[in-house]
Amino acid sequence: MAATHAPAEARPLEGRVVLVAGAHGGLGAAASVACAQAGATTVLLGRKVPKLNRLYDAVAAAGPEPALYPLDMEGASPDDYAQLAATLESEFGRLDGLLHCAAEFPGLTPLAQTDPAAFARAIHVNLTARWWLTQACLPLLSRSSDPSVVFVVDDTDRVGSAYWGGYGVAQHGVEALVGMLHAELHNGPVRVSALRPGPMRTTLRSRAYVDENDARARDAAEFAPACVTLLSIDGAAHRGQIWSPAL
Repeated sequence: MAATHAPAEARPLEGRVVLVAGAHGGLGAAASVACAQAGATTVLLGRKVPKLNRLYDAVAAAGPEPALYPLDMEGASPDDYAQLAATLESEFGRLDGLLHCAAEFPGLTPLAQTDPAAFARAIHVNLTARWWLTQACLPLLSRSSDPSVVFVVDDTDRVGSAYWGGYGVAQHGVEALVGMLHAELHNGPVRVSALRPGPMRTTLRSRAYVDENDARARDAAEFAPACVTLLSIDGAAHRGQIWSPAL
């Protein structure tokens, strides 16, 4: 059966190329499908190839054929991200949006008992690697007519409390990065913003709330339209902001 695509007037990402980092995670997968439904050619970046392959089918059924880019952000170097940007330029000639959904969270642990390697890994994947990827893509993004970089962030009040370790520290760093990058780029074409979704039923959340029955937790797909908004021209209204959409 042929895929049913949204009508043209409802496709705010028509003709755009969007890179989704952490594409096979809870929000990443839902956002990738939503971007395709909105008309984008989506580049799916993640470290688990079988999950990327399954996501490929869902995204292809929703809109333009996506591209897969397997990459482990924990081990990738700045040169690897530079090669990614060069590949995007070679294959597509453009990049219009970058959505950061990749996250690393091993679970709640007292700082004094945290494995040093796990702490460093959480800081790297949630903060340093996000910046390395953004930095590598900025020259290509800058050539787009309406480029957007969107960071998905957690609630810093919550993850700044006890036991959130390197993940919590990194989330505060990402918020600082958003403000700093916006201040440096606000006179140029690249828009920088962040999405702070509400509680979501994801694997990451289950590592912190194993037996939680929180009626506030929503399916990640409910926040996917907000990702599309920030990546589209409508996202200009949230430039430089950390947006928490109301559902």
